[in-house]
Amino acid sequence: MSYRPFVELLVRQIVDDPESLHIHEEVSGNTRTFHVKVAEDDVGRLIGKNGRVVSAVRALVSAVAAKNRERAFVKVEAA
Repeated sequence: MSYRPFVELLVRQIVDDPESLHIHEEVSGNTRTFHVKVAEDDVGRLIGKNGRVVSAVRALVSAVAAKNRERAFVKVEAA
């Protein structure tokens, strides 16, 4: 089961330029890594003060993955 639509929904609500959003998903066994690329202006917005926003996104994605006994990671990159 892919969580990519869920990650995309979360991130689109946070960034100012949703058109520049690109998500690449890597699957290795029961681990999924989402490489989220956003516009340079949106990187700070997605990370948030002291990383609070990205921590919340990571916690939500990890919780959904844990229901299926999987692990999920979210990495933020500038496009």
